[in-house]
Amino acid sequence: MLNSDLIPSLLSKLNENQLALEAAILELTQWVEKHGGVEIAENVHGALEAIDRNEEFIKLTLAVLMTPE
Repeated sequence: MLNSDLIPSLLSKLNENQLALEAAILELTQWVEKHGGVEIAENVHGALEAIDRNEEFIKLTLAVLMTPE
């Protein structure tokens, strides 16, 4: 059975990984754009917008989950 005390920490680590992947993908996208892949870069930027849209909600939810009762 899963220890429910670990869930906030797990979600926090998953969020950190997601943000690290976003940063890495953004750097690669900038390189692609500089080397002529403008259309590909635009597509990737569009996909990364979902991470940006959800980031504040994830942060707030994690803060609530990590607050002691």
